[in-house]
Amino acid sequence: MNESNYGLRMELPLDYERAVERTIAALKEEGFGVLTTIDVRRTLKEKLDADFRRYIILGACNPPLASRALQAETEIGLLLPCNVIVYESGEGRSIVAALAPQTMIRLVGENAALAAVAGEADQRLRRALHRLDVPTGQ
Repeated sequence: MNESNYGLRMELPLDYERAVERTIAALKEEGFGVLTTIDVRRTLKEKLDADFRRYIILGACNPPLASRALQAETEIGLLLPCNVIVYESGEGRSIVAALAPQTMIRLVGENAALAAVAGEADQRLRRALHRLDVPTGQ
């Protein structure tokens, strides 16, 4: 897994459709449901008549964690749900990346209750991404 200042990223030897399926399943195993799905390729084609690679933004939510985060910081909803992207990176390869929950803490400032929620969300998202690293029947 690669990390940036704001995200966690995995490159997978899976085609796009399989990567999307596996990502949704891995998120579910960690208690995240997908609330929103944005098909970026389709949207850019419809709105701008622009061609783009297959690329999806999944709005993932773990309800207990979201509830705790909202109780700790009412306006944290501006940063929810957790965005996870899947896009094709080449023939038979895909990228899966997730916004690092610790990014919330840097934006919000000191808030111990929110830091605890972000820490748990971070662990869950990391476990979900690590599940993708082990091919299961690809």
